[in-house]
Amino acid sequence: MVSIHGISQTPGMRTPALPLLGVLLAGCVQTPPRHRPLVEPEPERPAPIAIPEWQSIGSSVEGRPIRYRRIGRGYRQVLWIGGIHGDEIEGMVATSELPTAFLRQPGLPNRVTLHQVEDMNPDGRAAQRRTNLRGVDLNRDFPASNRTSGSGLTQPESRVIHELIQAIEPDLVVVAHSWRDRYFINYDGPARPLARLFARKSGFPVVPSESIAATPGSLGSWCGWDRHVPTLTLEWRRGTLPAQAWEQTREAILAVIRGNEEPAGKRP
Repeated sequence: MVSIHGISQTPGMRTPALPLLGVLLAGCVQTPPRHRPLVEPEPERPAPIAIPEWQSIGSSVEGRPIRYRRIGRGYRQVLWIGGIHGDEIEGMVATSELPTAFLRQPGLPNRVTLHQVEDMNPDGRAAQRRTNLRGVDLNRDFPASNRTSGSGLTQPESRVIHELIQAIEPDLVVVAHSWRDRYFINYDGPARPLARLFARKSGFPVVPSESIAATPGSLGSWCGWDRHVPTLTLEWRRGTLPAQAWEQTREAILAVIRGNEEPAGKRP
């Protein structure tokens, strides 16, 4: 038997030095702190934006809802119509993304009330055709003074939009369309300055209505020329991907929605 610092050990046996030393020194030796790896702080994420839900303001021939929502609380009233012809789908993403972009513009929701119609022709959109279920081109069904026959408003879809425009009295109407092999911004009524602003922001050329084929009974003819409401028809090139169409014109759309500063006292 051999004594090591007062601890007996039989010859030939291995001394449990490390475990024993650990027990004896427990609490007497402090382990140096471990350095935690630096973690990059997560970037701030934009606060979630509450977008109003769609509500139905009428029905198509086949009973599909014509959906509408209102965003903002400003004195300037702007109406966005996401489509009239069912086979022109280029404005789909612009219609869905516009509320978020609008609400993120500093001061814009306090200056402008944005009225959105998702699609004026849901039956045509479902069937991927220009007209409504009855074969009527809704952009020839308004009571414009340039009609060659009838009084217009023969279809429930056009009556819904007619009543909406009379109710909100917009300062600007913007309508999403597309054109085969061309892209441009078209205007009716006193909208030339806004069309030129759109052109500067997007690169789309300005094309006044009088320079293209006549459109008797169109929304632009009735709203722009008869009611003197600035009306912009946004013609993307047919076949442009909807997301690409939005990116091409996002800044221009927001610019015309904001418009020019109104003279003091125009509206309370």
